[in-house]
Amino acid sequence: MPNVFFSRVVACRVAPHIPYSKIPLAEFKALRLTPLTMVSSAEYLIVSGSLRAESRSRMMAHFLNDCYRSEGIAPQLIDLRGLLLPFCDGEAAYDHPSVLSLSSTISEARVVIVATPIYNFDASAALKNLVELTGESWENKVVGFLCAAGGSASYMSIMSFANSLMLDFRCLIIPRIVYAISQDFTDGRLSSQVVRERVRELAVASTRIRNG
Repeated sequence: MPNVFFSRVVACRVAPHIPYSKIPLAEFKALRLTPLTMVSSAEYLIVSGSLRAESRSRMMAHFLNDCYRSEGIAPQLIDLRGLLLPFCDGEAAYDHPSVLSLSSTISEARVVIVATPIYNFDASAALKNLVELTGESWENKVVGFLCAAGGSASYMSIMSFANSLMLDFRCLIIPRIVYAISQDFTDGRLSSQVVRERVRELAVASTRIRNG
């Protein structure tokens, strides 16, 4: 799957097109709006926090992108796998051009949906590094989560990361965390109808919830 970047990150390549998860025709016929009515929106931001080539959480991010588009919203999608970000050193890293652009994009968003693999009962290190680099840009955001794990035992693992966003940046966490395991994916796509419906519900909830 090609990397997807948002257009304003000055140090990154821009993919020629965004690959979507190919909504089946039966589902597409039920959509309320056509692609011609879609307007690109800085209000909604999806962050794919995996560095793995065949990332399942990235598949979830692309399906969420489809769900937003079915509502007439064209969100921005940031794929950390394609960004050359420095490690947060608490000093010079904050002035890196990509960090400055990311901070601006996150600041402009009202809703940030994070797609992350679960490693060692937590979000990915790349995602935590992003938050450390961009810090106050997360203030008062509405935040949702798409989590992909190997099995069902880690379903509570994202809460430490969610709590840090609530405590440090007063984020409002959407109470519809989507958790998927390896069996929910087939042939490089999110195939579980139950999980797909949960992703749709997350997309709808994010359009309704306001923080403040």
